[in-house]
Amino acid sequence: MSKNLKLKSSRAAKDMSQKDLADATGVTRQTINAIEKGDYNPSIKLCVSICKVLGKTLDQLFWEEDEDE
Repeated sequence: MSKNLKLKSSRAAKDMSQKDLADATGVTRQTINAIEKGDYNPSIKLCVSICKVLGKTLDQLFWEEDEDE
């Protein structure tokens, strides 16, 4: 799994810390950190929560673009 730089940049654009996003989605800061580092694969439910807080779609934050297609 690769680093989720889209999540990190979207969070930064909203001027939110990892803790701010964690509090808003009901998880720990460590969970957000692990998702951004690519060490943790979040549930769809958590992905949707993060998207709602950041005002993004699942595609914008979590779907990898395939270069081959």
